[in-house]
Amino acid sequence: MQTTFDLIIVGGGMVGSALACALRDASLRIALIDGGPLQRDNSPQNEHEFDPRVSALTVSSQRFLEHLGAWSLMVDERVSPYRHMQVWDGLGTGHIEFHADQIQHPVLGHIVENSVTQAALLDRLQTQDNLSLLAGERLQTLLDDGELGPRLRLESGLELEARLLVAADGANSQLRACAGFAMREWDYLHQGIVTTVEVSESHRKTAWQSFLETGPLAFLPLPDSDDGRHFCSIVWSNVPDQAERLMALDDSSFCQELERAIEGRLGSVLTTDQRYCIPFRQRHAVDYVMPGIALIGDAAHTIHPLAGQGVNLGLMDAAALAEVILHAHERGDDIARLAVLQRYQRQRKGANLSMMGAMEFFERLFHDRSMPLRLLRNSGMNWVDGAPMIKQQLIRRAMGLQGDIPRLAR
Repeated sequence: MQTTFDLIIVGGGMVGSALACALRDASLRIALIDGGPLQRDNSPQNEHEFDPRVSALTVSSQRFLEHLGAWSLMVDERVSPYRHMQVWDGLGTGHIEFHADQIQHPVLGHIVENSVTQAALLDRLQTQDNLSLLAGERLQTLLDDGELGPRLRLESGLELEARLLVAADGANSQLRACAGFAMREWDYLHQGIVTTVEVSESHRKTAWQSFLETGPLAFLPLPDSDDGRHFCSIVWSNVPDQAERLMALDDSSFCQELERAIEGRLGSVLTTDQRYCIPFRQRHAVDYVMPGIALIGDAAHTIHPLAGQGVNLGLMDAAALAEVILHAHERGDDIARLAVLQRYQRQRKGANLSMMGAMEFFERLFHDRSMPLRLLRNSGMNWVDGAPMIKQQLIRRAMGLQGDIPRLAR
């Protein structure tokens, strides 16, 4: 089989698959490597069963996925638009509401199961002529003695080389570690409980978020079933002891605690799917690139899921890197040259750090229990809620409609 490529992407998740798909019309030899099957699961889908992993996709992410030809496939399968967002301080009176009408837009975003996005991208990749899919393959080590550029040795013994390698293999990236990228990281000392729940009242196309003493709780709207049942995906951030206690509860007791925590705003919490507990940790690569290698998505940065921006940042990384590669290739430039790759880093590093800084600020702001700060926090939320111009700016930035947006996502 072919063992030399112009570009090898390690990691076939949403971000790696999106990058490969964005380069479908380029005269580049591309390989996509992943330990999984790299094809959709075609088993029958129960309308009452949801992937516990969901993303709040912004309008800019939607536009990028439309460009890739994946969005229509996702809509055909299952997406949940939301037009309204309610945020409040569970310990006080602070409250902010956001609505799509405030910026004359049909939606604020869409809640989409990660498996739906992944399946749509994989469908697109199956027909991509310039792409080799290497499923069930895992990276063993990185060598630097290839004739073209870096050389990969896989656990199967296969060796591949390419002018450019892209690490899209997640927060614990093996390629990033092999290449020796320096990281800054710290533990949030919080864990997130994620699952799907059925509620007795409609979510009304609204995303709900309460800031509790132990951490934020989000109820994200999922599609109603044909028989009128209502579902939400939840992300409940807690300190480790509290998370352990909640995970140990039986389903009925957990639903009762969850209903109290959300103040019954969606009626009764009737049922819960299997619960998963995920530790929250922030990571950020000091540099995203070195000669012949680039990091994208969680391999470059992970943030607190406070606003559901992690996947959106990764998709914008993929869009920006694709633009840089396409532009360099059209000009006859070396796509692996450090000066070329630094164009991608300049575009994305500042934007990612800005979002990470904002999430860090809000996480610390709502984690502080002191009474003076709590009063200031509640007053500030209510003031912003009454300031339409500021709210419009916040909405546009959260939707990915403001700032340095890659051309493919506009």
